[in-house]
This record gives sequence, structure tokens and C-alpha cells, in this order.
Amino acid sequence: MRNPAAVLLFFAVAAAAQPVDIKVRRQSESVARLDPSKTAIIICDMWDKHWCRGATERVGALVERMNPVLIKARARGILIIHAPSETMDFYKDAPQRLAMLKVPKAIPSPVLDVPDAPLPIDDKDGGCDTEGDSFYKAWKREHPGLTIGPGDLISDNGAEVYSALKQRAIETLLVMGVHTNMCILNRTFAIKQMTRWGVKCILVRDLTDAMYDPKDAPHVPHSRGTELVVEHIEKYWCPTMTSQDLVAALP
Repeated sequence: MRNPAAVLLFFAVAAAAQPVDIKVRRQSESVARLDPSKTAIIICDMWDKHWCRGATERVGALVERMNPVLIKARARGILIIHAPSETMDFYKDAPQRLAMLKVPKAIPSPVLDVPDAPLPIDDKDGGCDTEGDSFYKAWKREHPGLTIGPGDLISDNGAEVYSALKQRAIETLLVMGVHTNMCILNRTFAIKQMTRWGVKCILVRDLTDAMYDPKDAPHVPHSRGTELVVEHIEKYWCPTMTSQDLVAALP
């Protein structure tokens, strides 16, 4: 006789693996199909502390909105990769870090030559919008408000992330975190490099923030500076979506 609980679990897992339609935007809106079992989320540089006080405050606010999305996505079979750069020593004994180190290496090769257009904002001074702050390495780990699940992975290395995506036949990488004009674009595990390696990226545009000071060109409010970078990414790199649409679409 079949175990009723096992039967229910089978159908729950089967339902979670069904592809879902998500609204995406690349200057104009369209629909993309996501298969949760072939989708990963990478969380870029959501550190416990930043050298810029304004950035630290905005990351704290992002954490409160991001963690519920990760919980829902994880429960529906989406792989979660935590990428807090320059903090791997903190995680050296974490099972999620050790699991990443065991992934067989896949050798990436460039498949796309995407022009690197200039950003629409001036961030040459670091983009900090709070007075008196100067650079120092303030971060030690990912923000503790973000849950790291047993099946998650931890890495700040693009080749490791690429290998994990290939091992699991991941087709789509959802990118969230900070900062939109810097690490979100330029880290080895982030949009530019992954796009050039042929990975389909989608930026979760409401779960990101730019390093931008309104005192710098184009002299717009901070939120508009972030929007301008999002529009730049849509034009030159990849589509964007909202976390609300993702959560609503997941069964």
C-alpha cells in the first residue's frame, strides 16, 4: 500500500517543477518562461556592512524584501547562490561553500561579444551619497538577515558559479543584490561575464540599488540614478523583472 504522505510529496515536487511565465522588460515588456528546476538566483554582495553608510542602510532595507522572495523561490526548487565577494574565509567550513568546491569544473569559453557601453551616471568617486565616508573593507560576511538554506551554494568566483550552473543544467540566472552599476555588472559571477559565457541573465530590478551620489551627473535623485542603470542594463545586457511577478508566478 502506498504511503499517502509520500504520494502528496511526489505531487508537490512535481508541481514545483512546472515552468512558469514571468513578465520581463527589455525596454518593452514581454513574457519569458522559467522552469524552476532550471533557474538559479545569485545574490550579489549583500554584505553585513558597507563603507558607505547610505549603502549600508539601503542594503538593510533590501534584505527585508529579499529574504521572503528567496524562501519562496527555494521552496519551489530554484537554486540559491550566495555571492558575498571577499568573504569566503568566513564561509570556509560552511556546507554550502564546501558543496560548491566539490562541483566538477566546467571550462567556460566566450560565446558573445557584447559592446561595453558607458554608464548613464557618474560613479567615478565611488558613488557614496553620505558625507564624510571613505573607502575601507567594512564587510566580513553576507548580511545575516538573509537565510542560507541547506541546499544553497556559496561562491564569489565566476568559474565556480558557471560550473554549478552547467552541472545542474541551469538555463536562467536571476541576479539580485548590489550595486547595480558596479558589482551587479562587473563581478566574474555577474551579468557581463555570465552573458558573455552564454548564460541567460535577468536582473530583478526591485531588489537592487546603485552606488550613486545625486551631486554627480546627471544630478538626479538616487532612486532615479538606479533606474537609469536598470534601463542601461535592459538596453545593452539583459532583461529585467520584478520580484513581485516572480513570487506571483511560482505555484
